[in-house]
Amino acid sequence: MSILFITSTHIGDAILSTGLLAHLLERYPNDGVTIACGAPAAKIFTETPRLETIHVVRKRERHGHWWDLYKKVAPKPWRVVVDLRRSALPLGLLTVRRHSIPKSKAPIHRVELIGRTMGLPPQDPVIWTGAAHKAQAEAFLRRAKAPVLLAPGASWRGKIWPAERFADLATRLRAPDGPLPGADIVMIGAEGERATGAAVEAAIPDANRFDGFGLDVLTTYEVAKRCRLMVGNDSAMMHLAAAAGIPTVGLFGPTRDVHYAPWGKNGLVVRTPESVEDLTGWDGYDTNTTDTMMTSLSVDSILQAVERTWPGLADAA
Repeated sequence: MSILFITSTHIGDAILSTGLLAHLLERYPNDGVTIACGAPAAKIFTETPRLETIHVVRKRERHGHWWDLYKKVAPKPWRVVVDLRRSALPLGLLTVRRHSIPKSKAPIHRVELIGRTMGLPPQDPVIWTGAAHKAQAEAFLRRAKAPVLLAPGASWRGKIWPAERFADLATRLRAPDGPLPGADIVMIGAEGERATGAAVEAAIPDANRFDGFGLDVLTTYEVAKRCRLMVGNDSAMMHLAAAAGIPTVGLFGPTRDVHYAPWGKNGLVVRTPESVEDLTGWDGYDTNTTDTMMTSLSVDSILQAVERTWPGLADAA
């Protein structure tokens, strides 16, 4: 028999669900796994152990995407069905066990809520990669010195810290009196986010700057594992770096860090002085049209948080 794991469309949420998937693979060591998720998230799962199929769920009107998925998965029985989308689909499937993510308004992290789907404590995210991803990351960083990751993009403008602040931060991080003197800067994100890195390009010499925009997500994960620090907006890249276990600074303003802080002991949140409600609770607020709401977040506050949290960063192995 097999496991059916239904998870998110978004890469960041899919990353946060991988710990529960790892638990299922360990609990049912003789079963394969079928994953249903959105097209962006599918990239996370291509190296999953015992992977049978990835069904890409493409949204259709009147919930037609669930009918499409049902037709693909209903013909076979399942050992266990886990649904992190809280759809009705599992109710129509033949399965020994079914689990759906619970509803919750509690101020808990998404990883904690995902664990509760099966009555478990939080399950740390796990990213599986292949030999090619490791080799590509090694080649990409072969000349890099104490590389620092910056992820200046995000899924919508309101939560994007201004690009010139990233440039200033990069300059000060690697300054002789900064936390990582002489460090090289690695920029990551989707291909379409390259323009957000233009200010950093202008501030950092070519020899000390690595353009990782457009790298596939699993290679980016392997790049992150080889870096000393990551600073990024609330985004999939932030969650990817946190999953890699490196010191990860998540920048928050109009989104809730209580739900989406970088997960793990090396995660750190630096947010605007204003609360989410202060930033978003006004007439006419619209994520599609509102410009950045991160301008009150200073470079100084991030540098101070890094130096306070990881005082020996420059000396770390």
